[in-house]
Amino acid sequence: MSDIIQETDDFILHLFKEKLPNTFVYHNYTHSKRVYKSIMEIIEDSQINVKDKTILKLAGLLHDTGYINKREGHEEESVLIATDFLKSKNVDQDIIDGVNKCIMATKFKGEPNGKLEEIMRDADSSHFGKEYFQEASNFLRQEYKSQGIRDYSPAEWRDENIEVLVKKHQFYSDYAMKNWQPQKEQNLSKLIKDKKKTKEKLKKEELKAELKAKYKDASPERGIQSFFRVALKNHIKLSDIADTKANILLSVNAIIISLVLSNLLSKLDSNDFLVIPTAIFVISSATTMILSVIATRPNVTRGEFTKEDVANKSVNLTFFGNFHKMELSEFEWAVEELLKDRDYIYSSLTKDLYFLGKVLDRKYRILRYTYTIFVIGTIISIVAFGLSFYISEIPIEIPQVEIN
Repeated sequence: MSDIIQETDDFILHLFKEKLPNTFVYHNYTHSKRVYKSIMEIIEDSQINVKDKTILKLAGLLHDTGYINKREGHEEESVLIATDFLKSKNVDQDIIDGVNKCIMATKFKGEPNGKLEEIMRDADSSHFGKEYFQEASNFLRQEYKSQGIRDYSPAEWRDENIEVLVKKHQFYSDYAMKNWQPQKEQNLSKLIKDKKKTKEKLKKEELKAELKAKYKDASPERGIQSFFRVALKNHIKLSDIADTKANILLSVNAIIISLVLSNLLSKLDSNDFLVIPTAIFVISSATTMILSVIATRPNVTRGEFTKEDVANKSVNLTFFGNFHKMELSEFEWAVEELLKDRDYIYSSLTKDLYFLGKVLDRKYRILRYTYTIFVIGTIISIVAFGLSFYISEIPIEIPQVEIN
């Protein structure tokens, strides 16, 4: 009988290779060999005669051949294909009948009738009790998707597997109950744990989203706060840039004036032509320095406020110039009153932002004049020095008068 087993193996290999669509990534030759291997496990551990062994081996190889024609009712198609093939090989009719009964037993509906059918049913679903269960399950899911039967999400497929393992499947043979049932329970336990973890993760995400939405609803001023924070930060940064520019001009012109005084002042007595360009140079540099100081000179206000000012919301407590002369207790009281009124807070921030803008306008306007005077003064001074040197080189001719 070993020859018919080998011939059947070769038969299904060529049959699946030539006629089975490539969308069958689960129900294919690999699956048939897996079922055959599971049957061999049970046979080796059971007291089964040679004839029944042959029936089980042939049924394991031929049970899914009907998929080459149809999915629904493939068992009946498998019976027809198996019958034709086995008859062509002159296999006894009682063996053919036994094979056909085992093939029909792979239908998930109903109970298997007899020991051979129980073994066949267990072998066909042996992957439920194997460590490669998840891999085989993923292939079946992909097959359903490829054939347009249903595109299960990971969560849906997990729930489907849990339902099958809990409600629809059971092992019948003693071997399967002893050797495969424990692994099946482990596979089921893992699916349930994964489902629980997913639920907990979803709950956390939902709670996080709910809290975020609640916080957003409860704090509509968050965007306003961000506006004030960014705007005030930008204003302070621009003020620092203006002060840096003014300091650069002060330093440069201080060096220029010191060089002029040390090098040119002593030469003015003997070089009259240098007086005018030197004066222009010094005046432009001095003017630049004065304007730079004016641009950075701070304005300090009276530094006091009254309770009426706080009550009328007319004092801006975010600016030190309005409270630097006040006692600490008075200032703390005023801040407490400020924090009680959200509108007062935003009003103070708005005033602070506005007056910072006014200060920036003054600084940059003066700096613009300062840079302009510095550039123009430098150009005029250079031209004046050039003209002075040029004029000093021209000889002066004194006309001679003849006296008769």
